[in-house]
Amino acid sequence: MKWLKAGLAAGALTAVLSPGATAQEFSFKFQSSDPAGNPNFELQQGWTEAVAEKSGGRIAIELLPVESIVAHNETQDAIAAGILDGHITDTSYFSGKDPAFGLIANPVGAWSDPQEMFDFMTTGGGKELMNELVEPYGLHFIGATTPGLEAFLSKVPLEGVDDLQGLKMRAPEGLVQQVFAAAGAAPVNLPGSEVFTSLDKGVIDAADYTVFSTNHQQGMHDVAPHPVYPGFHSMPLVEISMNKGKWDALPDDLKAVMEETVAEFAQTQVAALAERDMKAVEEAQASGTITVHDWPAEERAKFREIATGEWAKVAERSDNAQKVYDALTTYLKENGLMN
Repeated sequence: MKWLKAGLAAGALTAVLSPGATAQEFSFKFQSSDPAGNPNFELQQGWTEAVAEKSGGRIAIELLPVESIVAHNETQDAIAAGILDGHITDTSYFSGKDPAFGLIANPVGAWSDPQEMFDFMTTGGGKELMNELVEPYGLHFIGATTPGLEAFLSKVPLEGVDDLQGLKMRAPEGLVQQVFAAAGAAPVNLPGSEVFTSLDKGVIDAADYTVFSTNHQQGMHDVAPHPVYPGFHSMPLVEISMNKGKWDALPDDLKAVMEETVAEFAQTQVAALAERDMKAVEEAQASGTITVHDWPAEERAKFREIATGEWAKVAERSDNAQKVYDALTTYLKENGLMN
């Protein structure tokens, strides 16, 4: 890898230019919840390159696509066991361990812009909550990103909440599934790598997957030609976390590099995918074979009302979930984002 060789050379040069200084090298293996070739994965690879560059080659991260070492919902255990060093993944995959993971990962209907979620993480106590959640499992939360507000894939026309009744669909484990079930749908948990095949074979008729442009690039609209855009439902928190012991072993300047590059990467990812979305929607609308459905405000309000009712139910399931609920609703109310 050219960037790694260049980075290591830069680290060696630093040691030469600074007598007595020792250039430390840290090599980490992270697994993504996205498949190779997915735009999210490609952007994540850019983050690893930024880490190498900003650390002067002292940190090298090998990023592996989903399922490379363990299943998408097993990376947390693998990191604790030292099989992996870190992950970039949707936090809701760990809702089975604590419902708090699902609530903080995707409080369905809460966010209308990625910057709201980023601000909650930095000023509303979100980052502290994440570390309170993951540290008992042997991880340290570095920072959050998101692909942005998701579109919704469907093989059949969906004009509002009533059309969700009985809909066979893919949704991540936890709160997202719970909200869709409360709205009348029949959600199942599938990894992203199985969405296309499941839609194509009729195992499901719809899917909460990712942003419009990624869906379009992967050919999802060929088998699900009735997307709902803008999405009415979901904006996932994608965590970048690593083994806590290995995080603690990093010197402070390299911890800063990791945190700074994650924050920069989050903004880069959101901007890049938003631009791609606009182009993809234009292309889809011009195709003549894809019908983009935009739900009216009253239908979006109906769905959000169902969603917010489910937050309180999740909060009752664990002390951690109650902490997340309290912090989330406090932030939303203080910022005029919740009635």
